[in-house]
Amino acid sequence: MKGHVCEKGKGNWYAVVDVRDPITGKRKRKWHSLKAKGKREAQAECAKIVADIASGAYIEPNKVTLADFLDRWLEHCKSQVSPKTHERYSGLINQNIKQRLGATVLSKLKPDRIAAAYSDALAGGRGDKKEGGLAPRTVGHMHRVLKRALHQAVRWELIPRNPVDAVDPPKVDWKPVQTYDLTQTADVIEAVRGKPIFVPAMLAVLCGLRRGEICALRWRNVDLVGGQLSVVESLEQTKAGLRFKSPKSGKGRTVALSQTAIDELRAHRARRAEELLRLGVRLSEDDLVIAHPDGTVIPPIYVSQQWSRTIAKTELARLRFHDLRHAHATHMLANGVHPKVASERLGHSKIGITLDLYSHVIPGMQEDAARTVDSALQAAIRNRAEAKGRSPVEALPRGTGHE
Repeated sequence: MKGHVCEKGKGNWYAVVDVRDPITGKRKRKWHSLKAKGKREAQAECAKIVADIASGAYIEPNKVTLADFLDRWLEHCKSQVSPKTHERYSGLINQNIKQRLGATVLSKLKPDRIAAAYSDALAGGRGDKKEGGLAPRTVGHMHRVLKRALHQAVRWELIPRNPVDAVDPPKVDWKPVQTYDLTQTADVIEAVRGKPIFVPAMLAVLCGLRRGEICALRWRNVDLVGGQLSVVESLEQTKAGLRFKSPKSGKGRTVALSQTAIDELRAHRARRAEELLRLGVRLSEDDLVIAHPDGTVIPPIYVSQQWSRTIAKTELARLRFHDLRHAHATHMLANGVHPKVASERLGHSKIGITLDLYSHVIPGMQEDAARTVDSALQAAIRNRAEAKGRSPVEALPRGTGHE
């Protein structure tokens, strides 16, 4: 492979490289525009281009913009993610990323340009034209989507490296989850008792089920004799409509029911059977636990709307429906339930997720750890002293409280 430099006009340098067509095998001449300011710089750039072409690392510049590529990538990843995830990707790209970076030529996208776009998003210019900037968490989502998309651009050999790798997302301040304590939870249950939202709220606060899991729960998955229910699918709401899918972690789980939950579900089943009989329909195991009076599916958003309207009429804190699930988690951990058990009930894919979200509500973890280690150390010291014929009390270090 050979190459040389050529000047067209004053100061416009080009690298002219002879390459072989991979299909026909014929030689052809390719011109590459250079940014060199003189012949020596042009020759150095030309040599680098020849070396990169020979090693397969060279990517020919083109005029494809980031917006063009992202449209192609969204179509590509449609079959690789859930419809809901694809909607979120599309929203972040069309509303936030394109308006700041979309016109940039893909091959010329640099880390400093991406970092500037993040700063602009944080400072202002929201896509909905409201005042203020995007939240750091939203910009963090932009960062992750852009990084994933450009990783594919590297795999497609459209760019040599991912520029997002050299950019840090904004720091997101950690905030403890908001939820109800035990007394407030008791008030919540009484406030919603007899309302349509009662059973969904009970399944969230006593079993830790997600909104979509509640809407997809069928009677065949509820064992009132054995005292457990199986979470095998979730109802997802997208712009295209409703669809049943696997739970968020990708696998099902079994949740033990408390006696309160068993009693309330048994009463709810009896009421549903009576309602359907009035319509001339028998309750079947395939029926949804939570449904409209005629048995049709209740969308997840409808549950949240019902919750918001109901809780607004009380003096309780106006938290989200999802915060009832947080309440279940905090009540378990605050009362000594092992994090592994809590993680399994909540359907977290890893116990680390549970600990990261809720470790702040586990009382005395540090104190218990200190006492446990101290007790073990003192026992070892006593055993060692007894083995040498010394008094166990004499062997203990000062300050242990055993002088």
